[in-house]
Amino acid sequence: MDKKALLELSNGSKIDLPVLSGTVGPDVLNIKDLYKTTGLFTYDPGFVSTASCSSTITFIDGDEGVLKYRGHDIADLAENNSFTAVIYLLLYGELPSSEQHKKFLLKIQESSKVSEQVTNVIKAFPKTAHPMSILVACFANLSASYHETHGNNVNGEDLDFGISAIAQVPAIVAMIYRHINNQEFTNANNKLSYSENFLNMIFGSAVNNTLFVKALDKIFTLHADHEQNASTAAVRLVGSAGSNLFASLSAGVATLWGPAHGGANEAVINMLKEIEQSGDVDRFIEKAKDDKDPFKLMGFGHRVYKNYDPRALILKDACHEILSKLEQNNELLEIAKKLEEIALKDEYFITRKLYPNVDFYSGIIMNAIGIPSSMFTPIFALARTTGWVAQWYEMVNDKETKICRPRQLYLGK
Repeated sequence: MDKKALLELSNGSKIDLPVLSGTVGPDVLNIKDLYKTTGLFTYDPGFVSTASCSSTITFIDGDEGVLKYRGHDIADLAENNSFTAVIYLLLYGELPSSEQHKKFLLKIQESSKVSEQVTNVIKAFPKTAHPMSILVACFANLSASYHETHGNNVNGEDLDFGISAIAQVPAIVAMIYRHINNQEFTNANNKLSYSENFLNMIFGSAVNNTLFVKALDKIFTLHADHEQNASTAAVRLVGSAGSNLFASLSAGVATLWGPAHGGANEAVINMLKEIEQSGDVDRFIEKAKDDKDPFKLMGFGHRVYKNYDPRALILKDACHEILSKLEQNNELLEIAKKLEEIALKDEYFITRKLYPNVDFYSGIIMNAIGIPSSMFTPIFALARTTGWVAQWYEMVNDKETKICRPRQLYLGK
């Protein structure tokens, strides 16, 4: 029996709205014919209660603290699978066999060479440029190359374009880092794993710390996709107009740059530096509790998760393991540990579900590895490129996809 909801308007008219049910998660009111039927729009700033599409890729239950890729629990994926296996899962819907994984790694290696045009784009930027501005331009350059070959034809079946983006982005991000630090570019080493190779290209030599490599691989997995977040919605919105994959990815990078989205882990480190300068952690805790104070404790709480962020639970252990084995003292990391300790015990934070989130722990880990905070968001983009690619392909192959065209409540003259 089809489920319906009855909408009764103030003029006495009544409209049945179909209720759609997913595999799991809240039911959805189907309002796509509402304007045609009633002349009314719905009003939902920020799409807090709006499902813009159907998807089979990622599921989140914010109340229960659940995150799954293709039906697989995030904890199992992060603990028992490499990031490249997770890439395969998001693209193809199943975890790879050993033979499939080997072939897929070879395909990534074969697709990882960065063109001279992209290299020149990076070199054209001043050393003072924010890395995300350069990354936006690199994807825009790739979109130009695509357009030269294929014009306006959008190929929704050939995954090679998506795999080439995923394969090239580690080298591009590493090149951006070395450019702004006035260092020569480092070639990829295909004998290394995906994450180990990235650290090698960043620092210019093999990183012999397996703890760092393992932690970074987890960071990549945990950031690979996150349902219909702001940057993924941007990728889908741009793609809905018929724009090619790389143009859509450029929009995703631009959106992720925002401090309310991908820039949050960079904001965590900036906040820790601000607290370090003052030398008074307790004063900043009190400022965070004061509703009239504009200061916000970055890296705590999450719009979706009203329980503990499951990604934070995974990174918390990795973070503590790294901090326990660091030989040098780091004042920022000591402040971070104190903030965490206070927030997990303080009634103010507990009642408001303001637990440390994935940005808090990933920022601390990358700081411990020696990655500067300006590179945190590009590394987030590196990981999220896989999710964007998977979501873009799903969007272009969905028969219900229409060009995204939100409406408005006009309040002007």
